[in-house]
Amino acid sequence: METLIEQIKQGKVWPFAGGIHPPGQKQQSTSRAIERLELPDKLVVSLKQHIGANGKLIVEKGQSVLKGQALTKPSGNWSVPVHAPTSGVITDICPMPSAHPSALPELSVIIEPDGKDTWCELNPVDDPKALSHDELVDIIHQSGIAGMGGAGFPTYLKADTRKSIEFLIVNAVECEPYITADDMLMREHAHGIIAGIELMQHLLNPTLTIIGIEDNKPEAIAAMQQAAKHNESIIVQTVPTVYPSGGEKQLIKLLTGKEVPSGNIPADIGMLVHNVGTLFAINQAVYEGKPLIERVVTVTGNTIHKQGNVWALLGTEIKHLLDCQGFSPVPQQRVVMGGPMMGFTLPTVRIGIVKTTNCILAPDHQELAEPGDEKACIRCSACADACPASLLPQQLQWFAKSKEYDKLNEHNLFDCIECGACAYVCPSEIPLVQYYRVAKAEIKEQQAEQIKAERARERFEARKERLEREQEERQNRHKRKPATKSSDEKQKVADALARVKPKSDDKDSKSAVAAAIARAKAKKQGAELEPDNSEVAKERAARKEQARKYKEQKALEQSEETVDKDDKKSAVAAAIARAKAKKAAQATEADNATDAEPAAVDDKKAAVAAAIARAKAKKAAQATEADNATDAEPAAVDDKKAAVAAAIARAKAKKAAQATETDNATDAEPAAVDDKKAAVAAAIARAKAKKAAREHAETENATDAEPAAVDDKKAAVAAAIARAKAKKAAQATEADNATDAEPAAVDDKKAAVAAAVARAKAKKAAKEHAETENATDAEPAAVDDKKAAVAAAVARAKAKKAAKEHAEQQAKSESADTHGTDAHSDDSSTDEPEAQQIDNTPESNEDKKKAAIARAIARAKAKKLQQEGTDKS
Repeated sequence: METLIEQIKQGKVWPFAGGIHPPGQKQQSTSRAIERLELPDKLVVSLKQHIGANGKLIVEKGQSVLKGQALTKPSGNWSVPVHAPTSGVITDICPMPSAHPSALPELSVIIEPDGKDTWCELNPVDDPKALSHDELVDIIHQSGIAGMGGAGFPTYLKADTRKSIEFLIVNAVECEPYITADDMLMREHAHGIIAGIELMQHLLNPTLTIIGIEDNKPEAIAAMQQAAKHNESIIVQTVPTVYPSGGEKQLIKLLTGKEVPSGNIPADIGMLVHNVGTLFAINQAVYEGKPLIERVVTVTGNTIHKQGNVWALLGTEIKHLLDCQGFSPVPQQRVVMGGPMMGFTLPTVRIGIVKTTNCILAPDHQELAEPGDEKACIRCSACADACPASLLPQQLQWFAKSKEYDKLNEHNLFDCIECGACAYVCPSEIPLVQYYRVAKAEIKEQQAEQIKAERARERFEARKERLEREQEERQNRHKRKPATKSSDEKQKVADALARVKPKSDDKDSKSAVAAAIARAKAKKQGAELEPDNSEVAKERAARKEQARKYKEQKALEQSEETVDKDDKKSAVAAAIARAKAKKAAQATEADNATDAEPAAVDDKKAAVAAAIARAKAKKAAQATEADNATDAEPAAVDDKKAAVAAAIARAKAKKAAQATETDNATDAEPAAVDDKKAAVAAAIARAKAKKAAREHAETENATDAEPAAVDDKKAAVAAAIARAKAKKAAQATEADNATDAEPAAVDDKKAAVAAAVARAKAKKAAKEHAETENATDAEPAAVDDKKAAVAAAVARAKAKKAAKEHAEQQAKSESADTHGTDAHSDDSSTDEPEAQQIDNTPESNEDKKKAAIARAIARAKAKKLQQEGTDKS
């Protein structure tokens, strides 16, 4: 199988996709040789004539320059210098319209030629092979040579590539219509072009050099073959005339059959492409020492009388070229820089020639008609068929119009060489290339902004890291460990401690630290030293004394607060009790006459009992604090029996509380006492008990449970007995209510204990109920309507009766005189009838039991009422 090189040498050509065949229109400018123009009046040398950064300006306004003198020096990436095209004076350095479709201003040096055309000192090289690679590349760089085929890529970068190059391809196709600059250059300077090719061969050392020329240039083909016949590694290959076969990737495909992958460059696959004009400039830069200051430009079009190619100095205004070639403009004349396919219409002819300018076209309206209005795409696919890069022009145009840059990148917009084949074949006359150019410019601008933002972010992060690092260093600077002490320094410290040690021992061991050091030293030395804990013991004793004083002070403060609160409550309760007594006295004045009638029943005992009840109720609030302790004393009477009785009473009260609601109706019946005055007094007592019960619950709940703990077994038995008695008492409540009012012979100690417990509870309830029920205390008569209030009143009457009997038994001999006085001093007219009605006959043992049960029921009812009052409040 033949190798690729053998196939190339045999003249094989590989076709590429797409392409069109526009009219050549080349004969008009090839009929005469290349001419040299006369010097213009001024030269506008733009500093931006290539891809990459501008050079640094090294001249100033008013300075005289020589032909070939550098105006800038390279600075930055891909930067090449520009030189003075002729000798003269720099009249200005200012922005001027650029050789671009937008004509945006670019910094330019304006030179006024002096007409002498004096060269600066040149440094030609006779034997380039004697120079090193870097020296030869530097000559190309300093000569300001850039790609003259239209791209403007700096040539020194291609010459200095470190990649292995297999094929050096010379682009002499010049496929665009009207342009003949390369054709004429090959005809007239073929030997100079071959010399430039050999210099690149020396730098790149390729396997084979291929010169591609379209078959419509027979004279150029013959000239190049004649000039290269001495070099077997150079092959002149003829390719078909198809546009755009002069594209870099398309030419590689034609000559080698290889394709450059999307996003890659020819060097990635071992290829390097140079234009014939660039190679001729390399030859002049090395062998003659001349920088790139002029180039061949085709001036053609039907409005040009003298069409042809000229040597134009860089910076020559286009107007000067047109005038020298006999320009006769027509109305609405168009002047195009470049060919009709890839060129662009100039907004002004006051723009200077640059390194990439290969043609100035001035057609009339018949030769190059104005494009019509853009129409809707008919989806004929002609553009896709003509695209040499195998792209989708229609899809790219939609994305470009909608500015969908991501999709443009996905569809390989930057593979487009802007050849214009798609727009040429479009029946809707859509300017597709213009859409692509605008989209490319916007994407590049966006990428530049992203690069700036990324650099700013990197700088910010670097600064942040630096500040954090500096802060950490500052912090660590203070955390550094002290330098290790030498043995001499350690010995000095030990000697100092030894000198200080005896002084500390002579001061009665005041310092505990010094004493500890002394003991440690003594132990190390083997001495037996008894521990001296006297100082530690003193400190411990002082701490204990301080803690004891603190506790005492705390307890004193708490007791003072409690006493203050209790005093305040006692005073309030006493005031309420006095107010109640006065109101009760006023309410009973009208009933004194009728109330006196039942007084015939045992006047003496009733008066005594009533007086005792009133006195105790009145003094309950005043003596609350003292009674709290003494009230519990009767509970200790008769040792275990009294405790059992108290537990029984509490158990009965709890059991009765659950059945209070059902008993309210039956409890109301005893309220119908025969005596009218007794009913009034009972109502007053009920109101007081009801009010007291509401507030008494909070303080009594805890104390009620305490006696139950006395003698656990007996208390449990007594509780069971109490529950049974409570059930029995509930059934016989109605029948026993009358008999319960009779006084009991308080011979039994159990009754006394129960009475004492009842009195204590009544006193506490009276003290607490006064704070919330002041207003309602004055209206006892209204309570009769409620069955619960009546039941409470009956219960309180029973409790009072038991208290009276107990007091009467203790002081039988002197009760008549003493209690009579007390009764009259308080409110005799109100309470005497009640007392007369309560006690008439002595009680039997059965009556005693019933009385005890009734008292338990009374307490239970009082507690139930107290709970209900608390819920309502």
